[in-house]
Amino acid sequence: MRRHLLFCGLTFVSVCLGATEKRISSPDGRLEVIVTDSCGAASYSITYDNELFVAASPLGLKTNIGDFTSGLSMGSKIIDSMADVSYSLPNIKKSNVNNKANVTVIPFIRDGRNVFDVEFFVENNDVAFRYNIYPDGETLCCVVEDEATGFRMPDGSTTFLCPQSAPMQGFARTSPSYETPYTLDGKTGENGWGEGYTFPCLFRNSDNGWVLISETGVDSYYCASRLMGGNGNLYKIGFPNPDEFNGNGTSQPGITLPGKTPWRTITVGQTLAPIVETTIPFDVVKPLYEPSKDYTKEYGCGTWSWIIKGDASMNYDEQKRYIDFCADMGYRTVLIDALWDTQVGYERLEELARYAKNRNVGLYLWYNSNGYWNDAPQGPRGKMDNIIKRRKEMKWMQKVGIKGIKVDFVGSDKQLTMKLYEDILVDANEYGLLVIFHGCTIPRGWERMYPNYAASEAVLASENMNFSQGSCDAEAFNACIHPFIRNTVGSMDFGGSTLNRYYNSANEPGGSRRVTSDVFALASAVLFQSPVQHFALAPNNLQDAPDWAMDFMKNVPTTWDDIKFIDGYPGKYIVMARKHNGKWFISGVNAQDKTVKLKLDLSTFFNKGDMVRLYSDDAELKGSLSEIKISKKQTLMVSVPKNGGFVMTK
Repeated sequence: MRRHLLFCGLTFVSVCLGATEKRISSPDGRLEVIVTDSCGAASYSITYDNELFVAASPLGLKTNIGDFTSGLSMGSKIIDSMADVSYSLPNIKKSNVNNKANVTVIPFIRDGRNVFDVEFFVENNDVAFRYNIYPDGETLCCVVEDEATGFRMPDGSTTFLCPQSAPMQGFARTSPSYETPYTLDGKTGENGWGEGYTFPCLFRNSDNGWVLISETGVDSYYCASRLMGGNGNLYKIGFPNPDEFNGNGTSQPGITLPGKTPWRTITVGQTLAPIVETTIPFDVVKPLYEPSKDYTKEYGCGTWSWIIKGDASMNYDEQKRYIDFCADMGYRTVLIDALWDTQVGYERLEELARYAKNRNVGLYLWYNSNGYWNDAPQGPRGKMDNIIKRRKEMKWMQKVGIKGIKVDFVGSDKQLTMKLYEDILVDANEYGLLVIFHGCTIPRGWERMYPNYAASEAVLASENMNFSQGSCDAEAFNACIHPFIRNTVGSMDFGGSTLNRYYNSANEPGGSRRVTSDVFALASAVLFQSPVQHFALAPNNLQDAPDWAMDFMKNVPTTWDDIKFIDGYPGKYIVMARKHNGKWFISGVNAQDKTVKLKLDLSTFFNKGDMVRLYSDDAELKGSLSEIKISKKQTLMVSVPKNGGFVMTK
């Protein structure tokens, strides 16, 4: 017996010593992915400028036709190629993308059969990979029971994560809805509230830089995933909790064979610039269908009454007043929120649509996603989950000229739910409707995959400031998180930029009070990216808000040609620039107790002698507009007090 154990040990060492290794470099050579089959297990690691950013991390899957996490060897038929990534997409952070990538497909063999490939797509600061799974004889489908896919952070890493909530919790049992607060500068080895973390997930690699982990390319052929912690520095892919969606649908995805999983994405950088500026969620996906019309003409600003005035505002007269306000602002659309079906009614809604059209304003209509997977009482209910009722409703919307829909309370990442998202989008496209989702998951490349997809909430958005003073007090803190994490991977429907001092119809003391400045509101309109923005402005702002603030909000773009990160730290402060039609907008906000004083290099954005407008705050958060001349050195000192901001543009 002793000799047998010794032989097994020697064999094990021999296999490990004889491991095969494949290295994949980025086009600039600074990033490297190292893939091995050491000890019969597939793994990868990532370095940048020879510094470790992702330590040796497992690859592989368990399916109902085989466990493909051990006994693996790397095949010899590795395919290397190069990709030119060039496309135009006006509804993301950068309208024209031109990147290069090295692509490598690595086969893994078990028992003499190619069970799966791992396809790596490597750009200068980005890695995406997915599995291609193959049939076993006549077996042409399988269930993926688990993924070994992991992400091992180097020692000393800290975390910037959003814990996933337990299913069927919260308001009307609508969770998980990606609406939980972030924990910043946390330690590794935790698992949120026991349910892991929602994507995207940000890590600080000691003093070496940053790592952003997410996924993209999720459609009806797979579930969406979360990141599970609790095992030291190793985080792994986790499938949805079986109790999500009121227990309906499987939490383990079923796929046809051959089949592909979604892409897992990793962005690394020595600074936060590659994190903020990444386009990897869109680089590796393709459009799934043709748009039925030119949706780019529908992008733009809008308003909605609920954020300030609540359910009571859902009546014909108030919605008509908001249509007039929208027209006065030169905005495109008004969002008619929940309860319109009972408090306005379908017939009067048609009257509103005709009135809005005469004022050159379009309408979005709110819908509850469901009838059977949560208890949310707001209507219209039971319209979006059934193909017959949904298409009938959309046909009516097309007839009366509705521009888009906001579908709320989805609350699951199961494959069944991904199919619901896709079905709603596909049907909406047939009837020329843009789609916004709330109470929902993050988008995963959807701006490119689904041409009529506009945005998702998937964040603690503006509605929470209507609900509680605590959310108002944390507004600046949260605004200094989202550009680094949530908004890096997809459009974010926040519904903010409030200019009311109070969240009530009279704009008088009572209820929640905004603590941020008016300039902060302008800055967040630039910081938060979505091609459709329904701002939390109110008709009274035409009289009680500063003229310079309203003039800015009348003209702020919602589509951008380029983005540049300038400075900041998650939860503390953020300064970034966006470009629209050749004009740069530099904006920043501060959440720290102390005033931030920054020396900005403006040479990328303005020429010497340019006259630019500067919206800024004094120490008491009193905002003003001034004109300044760009100096020969093309630098400028700016001071941003707590809860304040600044915007600079020509």
